[in-house]
Amino acid sequence: MVPTLTRFGRAVGGRGVGAFSVTDAVATRSLLRQPVGERRPTPRVGTIHFMKVVVYSHDADTRARIQLAIGRRPAPDVPEAEIIPVATEPALIRLLDAGGADVMVLDGEAQPAGGMGVCRQAKDEIHDCPPVLLVVGRADDGWLATWSGADAVTSHPIDPVAFAAALAGLMRQRAEHLSAQAGG
Repeated sequence: MVPTLTRFGRAVGGRGVGAFSVTDAVATRSLLRQPVGERRPTPRVGTIHFMKVVVYSHDADTRARIQLAIGRRPAPDVPEAEIIPVATEPALIRLLDAGGADVMVLDGEAQPAGGMGVCRQAKDEIHDCPPVLLVVGRADDGWLATWSGADAVTSHPIDPVAFAAALAGLMRQRAEHLSAQAGG
């Protein structure tokens, strides 16, 4: 069996522990996009293979829990999620201005700039703002999420099944929007 690299730089398929490097850019991209384990066709929405999912929270543990709930793909019929963790509001705004997000997951409890305020600002100021999944502190804060312009809401503690379903819905919505833009 030939050793290969996973998306996260870990060696798979080799014996023992070691570091492997691939210098050919085309080979590297194909290795990073290949699913580990059994080979099946990658489900796609339109022609989109990957979506950039931005995860915003000041707390590294919260970002890690959200990333764990997202996994590689939140549903079988949506593109793979390329997760971009962001810890500060200025970094998030720069990323959005550059068009570096397809879907956003914002922590409503983030400090000093909470996800609700950031969502409202992004929806007001960013042209073609990506859909937002807002993670609020309590289920009763859903009305605030509506005020902020969030497209979907979930609450802490994160329920992985409900979270993945909400995110997958936003990814489908964004994929249809991007397909319509490309076709029209």
